[in-house]
Amino acid sequence: MLLGNLLIGLREGLEAALVVSILVAFLVRTDRRGALPKVWLGVGIAVAVSVGVTFVLTLTRQALTFEAQETFGGVLSIVAVGFVTWMIFWMRGAARSISGELRGRLEGALQMGSGAVVVMAALAVGREGLETAFFFFAAAQAAGETTGPLIGFLAGIAIAVAIAYLVYRGAVTLNMGRFFTVTGVLLILVAAGILAYGVHDLQEAGILPGLTTLAFDVSSAVPPDSWYGVLLKGVFNFSPATTVLEAIVWVAYVAVVLPLFLRPSRAVATAPSA
Repeated sequence: MLLGNLLIGLREGLEAALVVSILVAFLVRTDRRGALPKVWLGVGIAVAVSVGVTFVLTLTRQALTFEAQETFGGVLSIVAVGFVTWMIFWMRGAARSISGELRGRLEGALQMGSGAVVVMAALAVGREGLETAFFFFAAAQAAGETTGPLIGFLAGIAIAVAIAYLVYRGAVTLNMGRFFTVTGVLLILVAAGILAYGVHDLQEAGILPGLTTLAFDVSSAVPPDSWYGVLLKGVFNFSPATTVLEAIVWVAYVAVVLPLFLRPSRAVATAPSA
């Protein structure tokens, strides 16, 4: 799931990087550079907590029996889809006002003291970090290994940081509304695959029925080890042998979430000013 994870890392990483750039730009422009170390400390805490959560989830799953592992992985996959779905809709509505809100929160934190600045920065970045941790864990379980997903996430985050830096320096202009719309549509398809895999895990655990009732099996036409099979698996978590329940969940999720996401909104998202 290298490409799918790169997309998730890019999306989540850019959100977090833009939050940091807004905070840094506010302090620089108001000549309060002395508070910058507090902001970076908060960012570091958020990153450390996110990495710690990922390790805890991985170690917890390894200590369980097979049935418990499948249950644990399935439930967390569904939780991860819930997180990313909420994030997609939240950013769709908040992109217009996020810059002003963050500056207001930071101003209030500065008046309260250094500790408040650290906490504010940690919370501002920590949401994206926790979402990434849950989605990384779910993607790693779906892929059956961690190296590929980790490379994808790190590559996406690196690209996001580079883009955010160029935006901060004024070297490039990014249409945030269009960017979050396009990546939102792609993430909905990725999330649908993760959700279907979560259902499959719960079927293997015996919690949900229908493990042997297939909606289709195109393994002969789309071999899992073929380049196009790997591509479909990597981007959309497509399984050549899909159960009826997996197919129903995938179609239902996309049929409900995608039209809601693409419906016209009164306030069109614009690029947050740093």
